[in-house]
Amino acid sequence: MIDAQGNGLVFLLCVPRSGSSLSTVMLQNHSRIFATQEMWFLMNLVDLPKADSRAYGGSSIIRQFYNAMVSEDVFEKACRSFALEIYNGFLEGSGADFIVDKSPRYYYMLEWLDRLFPQSKRIHLQRNPLAVAASFKKVNRHTGEEFDLIHSLQSPKLNMKSVDLTLGMLRLNDYFAKPHSNAYELQYERLVTNPQEELEKLCAFLRIRYEQGMEQYGQFLDSAKSGMFYSMGVGDPFLSSHQEAHQGSVNNWKNILEPHEVEMYCRVMGADLFHQMGYSEQLAEAEQWTGVHYDASPDQEVIDRITHQLTAATGCQWQPQYQMQPADSVVHDPLGNLNDQVVVEEPEKTDPTLAALVTIRQLQAALRAADHRLERGYSERERLKVQLASAQSKIQRIKSWVPFGHQISAWASQRKILRGGKS
Repeated sequence: MIDAQGNGLVFLLCVPRSGSSLSTVMLQNHSRIFATQEMWFLMNLVDLPKADSRAYGGSSIIRQFYNAMVSEDVFEKACRSFALEIYNGFLEGSGADFIVDKSPRYYYMLEWLDRLFPQSKRIHLQRNPLAVAASFKKVNRHTGEEFDLIHSLQSPKLNMKSVDLTLGMLRLNDYFAKPHSNAYELQYERLVTNPQEELEKLCAFLRIRYEQGMEQYGQFLDSAKSGMFYSMGVGDPFLSSHQEAHQGSVNNWKNILEPHEVEMYCRVMGADLFHQMGYSEQLAEAEQWTGVHYDASPDQEVIDRITHQLTAATGCQWQPQYQMQPADSVVHDPLGNLNDQVVVEEPEKTDPTLAALVTIRQLQAALRAADHRLERGYSERERLKVQLASAQSKIQRIKSWVPFGHQISAWASQRKILRGGKS
């Protein structure tokens, strides 16, 4: 079972098109591992306070509730409890005691993962960035969706594929920059070349025994876990056409991408990323093919523009160059893990520290509520100012017609006199 610290929980972290479906379909064949297709629900939880518009209304009330009444530690504790119910619900009756949550774009909330489940294992699945870009192009061509690598990188509007190919890859590279006892690097190219050897090392990291044949996923198609995996209908659409890993997609990026696409993408990402990820040889191939020597650093103008687009659309704020935190450095809710500790009950005696924490939380909630009301008051005042200015503008426009109105009145009076007083 997964505990409140995340023991037994494994996050497979990568950007889309990195080979996560292949990795997962192999891992799920282990008797002690439950792994299925993408879950994504933690992303929904972290954005819960944003309260998107609903048909029944109340979005502003919900946002006010979370922002003013629910403290961060209480919110995280509630999300942790919800996630544990989901994860452990999957484990019940499965015979497994590890769960792999493979959800591309979890790079969106790395800080939150560290706080929520600090003892979870995290696998960094890496793949040649050019192969990832090529896979986007190949899959979208297969599904009939439009994907233009250059247009996505130049677009003035948010394109999540461009976020994946730039911010997501750079962010994960920063996150796993330093060795960590709960982190493991898995390279796609090594996995498809020597799947058994790579899975043996991965199982050793998880402290479980490798099970013979787990990499031959075609032999497990009739299993219940395999049925659940394929029923999700997401991930690599070509996975089911093979029964075991193959190397056909390792070096096919030059068959899919055009030289000008390679040139622009390498300029945007910079050479350092390829070197740090272990793809110096592939970068050299790209330089030879395009005849361009790429700068070490990424194109900061492009990176800043895409970052601004994502922030404007989601409101998320990331810590710059965030790295995976040591488990003992993560601040926990002092009240959040009492169920996982041996507590000696002392009747008729209250822990003054816990009582003080409860009081502090109540006061903080009250202060947030008061601050939110003041903020709303200021917003309302500014709105009224705008309305007043608009009304004054309308009055001025009406007044500008008054001289013309006097001319009409004088003309009508004169006409009446000439007609002998008849209107």
